[in-house]
Amino acid sequence: MFQENQEIFNILFEAVSEGVIVVDKQQSIVASNSSAGKMFGYDKGELIGQFLSILIPSKYHPNHGSHFTGFMKNNSNSRNMGQGRDLYGITKNKKEFPLEVGLNPLKINGETYIMALIIDITIRKETENKIEKLNSQLEKKVIERTSELNSTIDKLKELNINFEKEIEKRVEAEKKIKVALKKEKELNELKTKFLSLVSHEFKTPLSGILTSTILLEKYKLSEQQDKRDKHLQTITSKVHYLDNILNDFLSIERLESGKVNYKFTTFNLSKVINEVVYNANMLLKSGQRINIPQNIDEYNLYQDEKILELSLSNLIHNAIKYSPENAHIDLKIEQIGKNIIFTIKDQGRGIPKKDQKHIFNRYFRAENALNDQGTGIGLNIVKGHLENLNGSIRFISNENKGSTFIIELPIKKQ
Repeated sequence: MFQENQEIFNILFEAVSEGVIVVDKQQSIVASNSSAGKMFGYDKGELIGQFLSILIPSKYHPNHGSHFTGFMKNNSNSRNMGQGRDLYGITKNKKEFPLEVGLNPLKINGETYIMALIIDITIRKETENKIEKLNSQLEKKVIERTSELNSTIDKLKELNINFEKEIEKRVEAEKKIKVALKKEKELNELKTKFLSLVSHEFKTPLSGILTSTILLEKYKLSEQQDKRDKHLQTITSKVHYLDNILNDFLSIERLESGKVNYKFTTFNLSKVINEVVYNANMLLKSGQRINIPQNIDEYNLYQDEKILELSLSNLIHNAIKYSPENAHIDLKIEQIGKNIIFTIKDQGRGIPKKDQKHIFNRYFRAENALNDQGTGIGLNIVKGHLENLNGSIRFISNENKGSTFIIELPIKKQ
């Protein structure tokens, strides 16, 4: 029956560029076009009457029959190209190649046939394989490059950390060098100040001693004893002054070397205050007076008595030196907790604002005190001793209005 319509099939088949094969229920090939013949390596008409299995690789034969039977049972449904799993055909010379098959059932005069539209996808598969291979290589390259990049980033981070550490070390080294240079500069300045101070402070009293000694030789008569006494008093005063300067220098050396031996005893505060004020009264200018608190007999301290006397004497002597005539100096004492507070307030020239931060520095003299006699080390010594005794010293000052110095010291040595 199919042969009766062979001419119609031939016209249709040859018009199609894809391979076309028609099989009956027995999987026998009843028609094929020239494209199919070329695809599988057969001459025209050579496939007619052959079983379909001739075009299928032998390894797929066991399952092919069941697939064909299943499709025939559902022959109302076509199967489009590219659906399902990968399919392969085999040529006459036994070469396998990938293909796509579209299946369409059809009936002619009551007989059922299957028409297969076949496309050789060898080039496509090769291209896909190449693309897949390239993608795989690219993915591998990306992984490698990512790994290399991460490694490079890690190295850069490490280098950056090392670089930052190196910068920190250099900055630290520069700081140390700057500090060392600053200390050296300060040391040189201190040396210069010290030499200038020694030259000035020693020269003046020595000149006075020399002058008084020369003049003493002129007063040989007994009635000139008062003049001799005056010059002897001058010599004694200058010697005491030089002795005090030398003691200050020794105090600095002991403080720096840590060789100060403090002597702690229990003593009544009024005893120290009376001694300090008694000695200070001999230095008062005309009209000056020192106001001291009453009823201080109640205070008993366990401290270094000499250091407290030294500290109070230094502050009161400064108050006298830098205050004008007819001024008064107030000394106040109060107990706060376990500490005793000494406040010395004067009506002197005060300390310039810009000089206040340096006032406890060794050899420092405020701008408005450069022409006054002094070494500039008294407050430095007092501060060092007080801190060694767990005490402190601070001040409030306004230029031309006076200064207030505050000493805070434990009543009992800790």
